[in-house]
Amino acid sequence: GAPAKILPRAPNWSGPALVTGLKSQQRWASSLPMNTVVLFVPQQEAWVVERMGRFHRILEPGLNFLIPILDRVKYVQSLKEIVIDVPEQSAVSLDNVTLQIDGVLYLRILDPFKASYGVEDPEYAVTQLAQTTMRSELGKLTLDKVFRERESLNANMVHSINQASDDWGIRCLRYEIKDIHVPPRVKESMQMQVEAERKKRATVLESEGTREAAINVAEGRKQAQILASEGQKAEQINKAAGEANAVLAKAEAKAKAIRLLSEALTQQNGNAAASLTVAEQYVSAFSNLAKESNTILLPSNTGDISSMVTQAMAIYGSLSKTKSTAESVTAETTEPILEGSTVSETETGHK
Repeated sequence: GAPAKILPRAPNWSGPALVTGLKSQQRWASSLPMNTVVLFVPQQEAWVVERMGRFHRILEPGLNFLIPILDRVKYVQSLKEIVIDVPEQSAVSLDNVTLQIDGVLYLRILDPFKASYGVEDPEYAVTQLAQTTMRSELGKLTLDKVFRERESLNANMVHSINQASDDWGIRCLRYEIKDIHVPPRVKESMQMQVEAERKKRATVLESEGTREAAINVAEGRKQAQILASEGQKAEQINKAAGEANAVLAKAEAKAKAIRLLSEALTQQNGNAAASLTVAEQYVSAFSNLAKESNTILLPSNTGDISSMVTQAMAIYGSLSKTKSTAESVTAETTEPILEGSTVSETETGHK
């Protein structure tokens, strides 16, 4: 017939622990089936069979046969992943702050034999182990590190639980902290600390912005001065180059004028043209007298233009004669040298 439901055996607990243990044990194992010779074991379940009160074997999922009266299904273990709520508990951190913390535990039965005979109630045992391990781990950390290192705290919890639950045939897969509650005064101080930290960051950012602005302004002035000095330098260079070019142009024009004047004086009636030019310049200079200064030095025959022109032409004639005499002397000096060299060459040839 259909398997009868048998209430699980209650452990020796008292008070709230008794109620928690009964609920956990009822959730942990399904109802124990009766020995009907032919049994069908569901998937992901392990049925522990005792023969005459001693462990006999573990029934695999599917069809199984048992001997009536002698064999009895003692434990039914679920091989699925089990989720357990770890009740809220109080713990003291390294800096003596009392915390209220709870979590969720994920585990799985790997060895049904150890889970059945290694511990009375696996779920209750793992829950108590998780609570004591959490209190131990929180005592190693300060309040700030508890919030920053939740992942490492969860990993340490899993490692510690697996070390202790290995003899129970249970494997802890992961542990997650749900809520961490701090005392109201500590919470207020944390909020004040956060506000102070935000004000500090705001002040630092404002000072950094002021500094960056001052640096940018100084850098802009520096670049402006550099560009202005480069502009002045280029202007002075261009001005000097222009003045040099102007001087060269004036010198070339004056040289060309002198050359043309010399060529004109060598031509016919050149002296008459020079006399006319000197007379014009004399008249022009005489008309500008006493315009720029009150002190004037004049020769005795200032009004006699013909004598002044004659005197200027006489100076020009004397300069021309001096130049002609220097050229003739140079020619006479050169001819004996040439004759001497010719005689020397002739004598050398005769020899």
